[in-house]
Amino acid sequence: MKSAPKQIKLSKRKVRSRFLLPLAFCFLPVTVYLLPFSPPPAVAQTTDSREAEAEQLLQQGYQQYQTGQVSAALTSWQQALQLYRALKNRQMESQALGDLGSAYRSLGDYPKAIEYGEQSLAIASEVKDRPMEGIVLSNLGSAYSSLGNYPKAIEYEEQSLAIAREVKDRPMEGRALSNLGSAYSSLGNYPKAIEYGEQSLAITREVKDRPMEGRVLGNLGNFYSSLGDYPKAIEYGEQSLAIAREVKDRQMEGRALSNLGNPYSSLGDYLKAIEYEEQSLAIAREVKDRPMEGRALSNLGSAYSSLGNYTQAIEYGEQSLAIAREVKDRPMEGRVLGNLGNPYSSLGDYPKAIEYGEQSLAIAREVKDRQMEGRLLGNLAAANGYLGNYTKAIEYIQQSLAIAREIKDRQGEGIALTNLGLANGYLGNGIQAIEYIQQSLAIAREIKDRTREGIALNNLGWTFLKAGNMTEAETVLVKGIQLWESMRQLLGSNDANKVSIFEGQARTYRTLQQVQVAQNDPIAALEIAERGRARAFVDLLTQRLSSDAADSVVASAPNQAQIRQIAKAQNATLVQYSIIYDAFQIQGKSEPRESLLYIWVIQPTGEITFRQVDLKPLWQQHNASLVSFIIDYQESEGLRSRSRSNNRSTKSEPNFNLQRLHQLLIDPIQTLLPKDPNAHVIFIPQDSLFQVPFPALQDADGTYLIQKHTILTAPSIQVLALTRQQQQKLANEPANRHGNALVLGNPTMPQVSLSPGEPKQALSPLPEAETEAIAVARMLNTQAILGDQGTKAAITQKMPQASIIHLATHGLLDNVQGLGSAIALAPSGNDDGLLTAAEIFEMKLQASLVVLSACNTGEGRITGDGVIGLSRSLISAGVPSVIVSLWAVPDAPTAALMQTFYTNLKKNPNKAQALRQAMLTTMKTHPEPKDWAAFTLIGEAE
Repeated sequence: MKSAPKQIKLSKRKVRSRFLLPLAFCFLPVTVYLLPFSPPPAVAQTTDSREAEAEQLLQQGYQQYQTGQVSAALTSWQQALQLYRALKNRQMESQALGDLGSAYRSLGDYPKAIEYGEQSLAIASEVKDRPMEGIVLSNLGSAYSSLGNYPKAIEYEEQSLAIAREVKDRPMEGRALSNLGSAYSSLGNYPKAIEYGEQSLAITREVKDRPMEGRVLGNLGNFYSSLGDYPKAIEYGEQSLAIAREVKDRQMEGRALSNLGNPYSSLGDYLKAIEYEEQSLAIAREVKDRPMEGRALSNLGSAYSSLGNYTQAIEYGEQSLAIAREVKDRPMEGRVLGNLGNPYSSLGDYPKAIEYGEQSLAIAREVKDRQMEGRLLGNLAAANGYLGNYTKAIEYIQQSLAIAREIKDRQGEGIALTNLGLANGYLGNGIQAIEYIQQSLAIAREIKDRTREGIALNNLGWTFLKAGNMTEAETVLVKGIQLWESMRQLLGSNDANKVSIFEGQARTYRTLQQVQVAQNDPIAALEIAERGRARAFVDLLTQRLSSDAADSVVASAPNQAQIRQIAKAQNATLVQYSIIYDAFQIQGKSEPRESLLYIWVIQPTGEITFRQVDLKPLWQQHNASLVSFIIDYQESEGLRSRSRSNNRSTKSEPNFNLQRLHQLLIDPIQTLLPKDPNAHVIFIPQDSLFQVPFPALQDADGTYLIQKHTILTAPSIQVLALTRQQQQKLANEPANRHGNALVLGNPTMPQVSLSPGEPKQALSPLPEAETEAIAVARMLNTQAILGDQGTKAAITQKMPQASIIHLATHGLLDNVQGLGSAIALAPSGNDDGLLTAAEIFEMKLQASLVVLSACNTGEGRITGDGVIGLSRSLISAGVPSVIVSLWAVPDAPTAALMQTFYTNLKKNPNKAQALRQAMLTTMKTHPEPKDWAAFTLIGEAE
């Protein structure tokens, strides 16, 4: 009925590996602020015209440098240098040499910067100019830091710090402390970095140096981001951005925006990271800062790679590479090449990833950047590991480990040890694997890197599991989960961040389920399965139902007794699924694949039964997966297109994909399901199973599941308890029982762009939706809103007072961010006519039922927290029962189904039974599942 144009193009979803075998440059290191030499005090008037000319060239160079004309500044300062040498003015010769070092550093020619810096330092020492000596030492430290030689950088910065304190130069002291913090951060010693950063911040505030304060705040934000304290990182980043805008320093503003992208990327909120990087990119182009432009492009590429948009990632990476080569910044070129290997690796083109990795490694060795060299060896190890060449992978990891220890890069050492442990684990060397990962865990705790600590605990648990030591596996995995949950508490009430951060944590919950099942304790595994899903959603609903309106709520997951009680309260059979992934070598590649399917059936009596299904034969024998059956069904029926399809299936035999899904999902538990077709069965899916059309699953006889059962779905068992509370809350408020129904059909359609870069065009009208709305409105004793009357402004004004909401129109799917999914309404004024999931999320509704009679309204961004989209937003807004669709539904059959649904609902207020009967009735005239099976009821049946 209602087409679902995709607003964001995304490649098919891939399941990420359980482990951290790849080690990638997701984001380039943020450039530390490095002051060029301050202009010298005015030189006494001299009769020597060459002295005046030299001073003029020096000042001209400063102006050119500050306006981004670095090459021109270089020329001015070289001319000044020649004049000062001719005049034998050693002090000013030192100044000019130092300025030239600054220029070469800005151009990325760090060896040249060091050469000039050493000459400047020698003269400053000779003429006993201690302030100059301190500045030169600090700049030399910065150049060595840019090359990845952090021990050497620290040596120089400590000397600069000592001089600054000796001559009581507080600004110089603050800069040296800030640069020391950055060097220690690069070595993974974040507590030390923060200590120096805080000291520097105190000095910058004391001397009222606002620009420097902004830069130090930005660096501190990066340090906290590396420690996994993302709220603190964002707090510092926003302060840095505010100062940059206050002092109107566009270059600092661009860097602050890029800095803010880092914690959002770490949280998995890549759309937010992209937003900040695009702003940084715009500023870089405005101020003509080509290195900043190159970094922003590379960071954008990394973000798009994380989103699965590898084509876009490669495009941005290539642009960044061109800039790095244009400005002759070899270290930057090396890092960009390293980043470019990542999307190729994700696409399975490991030879290409290795090619880029080797080019990047060559540059790292050429510029003597030992840290980059070590990290790139880790990337090459990952690519070889994916090709199944573990011997080669271990060789690269050992080289990476040796470098990390040489330069005292504690974080790099910990990552290398983790990867060494995993590689040994894949080779079956369990004892050695455990030893390496335990060393990695010790380092993560030493440097207080909580994210790496959680990863190490997860990997250690997996290694103990593979070794058959279930007791130790359970102990470390429980510690890992406790750590993840403490980190989520730091996020307060930020729902989006809680959803994003959980994506990297879900693997620990699944590994613990495996351990508990192996220990013959499947009910404990059910508790963990429930504890590991929809946690942000549960926190959100708990907070919104709470009368004290607390700023932050972290709800406890239900234990087995509470799970039994929820099933009894629902008077339903609950079916909870959990997909377990593992890595297996296939045709030379090591990829995460579906390994096991855990199924728990909780009867209305509270009895819990467990089943498991081996999924390995799917891909070992048939090169298939659960999601492939779902996609193949939808594609074969034309249900994944952007507009409704009138084509009919010519197959008369039962659909193979629907039968195969029945065999895997239903056959193992068929005898546990109720015999009474009116009894409720609530399916609680996970990952790709949210896309399964449960009513359409067919048994071996060709009978559809809806013919035998009344079906609902939910994101988790605990969410069911909360939607029940929502329902009771509405029933207990008399004002909510008498609101009018709101029915919309076929509004005047807005113009939308069906994919990025395409021009906007009006969505097609839906005459059957108008017929549907008129009929439904009549049954609900209200007037249908049609055409020009169905504006976004009018509908959003009426929604909070409506008792039932029925919207028959187009739906738009956003499967990247989720909250961009939208319902098409008539535009008016300045709005575009699209009511997004993000806008619904902020509403407060009192409707007992919302029906989105449109395409793809039950889809969105699939996460560990469930589906982020329209359905989640509606339930968050207070609606206990939501009916949504899983694909592009056809016009006429949907109109018939909806009218039958409301006819049934008038006779029997049970929404689930009314929907079932509507499907059975529609099936008689439209037998194809695509015509009747798309809709699902989420939440409460009554």
